Amino acid sequence: MLSRNHEITTVARDDSIMRTHVLPRWRDVPLGRIDHSAVQTWVSDLSKRLAPATVAECHRLLSTVLKSAVRDRIVGANPCEGVRLPKRRRKAGDDRIISREDLAVLLPHVPGRYRALVGLAAGTGLRWGECVGLRWDAVDLDAGTVRVERVAVEVAGTVTHKPYPKSKAGRREVPLPPFVVELLAAHRERYPAGPVGEVFTNAAGGPLRRTLFRSRDWRPSLVRAGLLGKVVEAGPGAFLGVWQDKEGLEHRQEFPTHREAVAHVAKHAAEGLRFHDLRHCYATWLVSDGVPVNDVARLLGHEQMSTTLNRYTHSSRDRYGRARAVFADSRSRSAPGARRSQRR
Repeated sequence: MLSRNHEITTVARDDSIMRTHVLPRWRDVPLGRIDHSAVQTWVSDLSKRLAPATVAECHRLLSTVLKSAVRDRIVGANPCEGVRLPKRRRKAGDDRIISREDLAVLLPHVPGRYRALVGLAAGTGLRWGECVGLRWDAVDLDAGTVRVERVAVEVAGTVTHKPYPKSKAGRREVPLPPFVVELLAAHRERYPAGPVGEVFTNAAGGPLRRTLFRSRDWRPSLVRAGLLGKVVEAGPGAFLGVWQDKEGLEHRQEFPTHREAVAHVAKHAAEGLRFHDLRHCYATWLVSDGVPVNDVARLLGHEQMSTTLNRYTHSSRDRYGRARAVFADSRSRSAPGARRSQRR
């Protein structure tokens, strides 16, 4: 339907939205019978059960079809124009940031095969696809750098690789912190590279799938590290799992093994740190430590600094102390007698 050469993931997402939300409502409606009020009603109904971002995508796809109809003079105007869309409000769980101390606690609880993967994401800000698509020929452990040249793309459970990042700015070189160098060196010694030199593979030597990694490895690691729910020994042969659901209600249940308790809490606990949040953490740590935003933007592969400022930086815990420090000597200059002393 669209003439532009979209990325494979974008095409798959748009096809899914069209099949699930757009076509069921408009498939049997003649284009000339679609009016502004009908579209507004549809958008309002979608807003009751879908996230604002998804509603906006539904509206965009319908509007694209109707724009084409206007160009072909099938209809006189696009009824999607002027439709009110739901506001994208930030939620309390949007800013999921951990400290570097929390990262140090988390890493030992990540399965050995994926420990360097988590360390790389947190220590360089690489995206999931950039991590999974990384090959050893782009890693220089002696110089402590990694080149982002390829990405892995997953669509419908199939992982493919493309020889270019998300954008022109995405092709970049990023420094490796010492702890990441150590993790990668240990990983290379212990785990063989993939068929074409991939750094990270699954236990069978194949490509990593994000959904499986999240459910089998990532979230259980958070539970074991105490960053998602809680599992405690409740007695001989008994382990208590504690977690909160989406409504904030606490649940408790006993299990015969620690592994079963961890798996249950990982599956049923709401929220929790996402793998992509490690990228947020990386940017926030850099900015909080005084790295210029333009440098952070280049390290993240952003074409515009505004993207870095709006999406990946958050207030530091010591923002009050840092703000006061800027004016630390102002009080002494304005104190009684200060001006007289200066005049002398």
